[in-house]
Amino acid sequence: MASNDDHKPFKSIFRKVAKWQDLWFYQKSETLYQMTYVFCERFLPQYGDRTVDQMVQAARSGKQNIVEGSEDGKTSTQMEIDLLNVARSSIGELRQDYEDYLKSRRLRQWKVGDERYQPMQDFTKAHNRLADYEPFFYKWSAEEIANVGLTMCFQIDTMMNKYLDKLEHTFVTEGGIKERMHAARTGYRTQQDARLAALEQSVPALQQQLAQAQVEAAEWKAKYEELKQRALNAYQQQQQEIERLKNKED
Repeated sequence: MASNDDHKPFKSIFRKVAKWQDLWFYQKSETLYQMTYVFCERFLPQYGDRTVDQMVQAARSGKQNIVEGSEDGKTSTQMEIDLLNVARSSIGELRQDYEDYLKSRRLRQWKVGDERYQPMQDFTKAHNRLADYEPFFYKWSAEEIANVGLTMCFQIDTMMNKYLDKLEHTFVTEGGIKERMHAARTGYRTQQDARLAALEQSVPALQQQLAQAQVEAAEWKAKYEELKQRALNAYQQQQQEIERLKNKED
């Protein structure tokens, strides 16, 4: 029979990763993509200006590479790191586009000291989800959306850098899929070797118990044969006595 030890669960070779939907920088990147789409729709020419495609694609690339990186991270930490760096690059391109828009239109980039700067910082730090921003998409001016978008780009980059630092530490300490597969296989082989050694160690004791059982069985068999013979003799004697008595009566 198989021992319970043969069915012990092993540590999965797949790395546990955070759900991308729960990552704050993903939530911000999704909001940034939708806001950028509306910004381009409202304030940039729909035809003849490549900036529209560049900004929308950069925002989308940032969002999508976070999703793909998180999914691929289950099997490859290195792949997740690579894709998140692609996402960072895309967000960086979008940041430049928002800066260029403000500069080229001679609009103001809000900085420390501007009365609008701190309220914007407080709002964007406290809110990540699309539902928090969507009501303002058609209310804010081009300058307001560009400054909010620019600020969110910086915040996403900061969050992603911290997350990447954690991933790099995980990769260094735990390795990638090959290392986890090797560890799982080694663990399984070690468990099987330990089980085999335990079974082999128990063999002499079992052999001794078997030998003792055989001796006891032989003794019981001899006793059984003796008792059987006694019972048979008694039966035969009884039959002889019955027969004698019957003959005497006749």
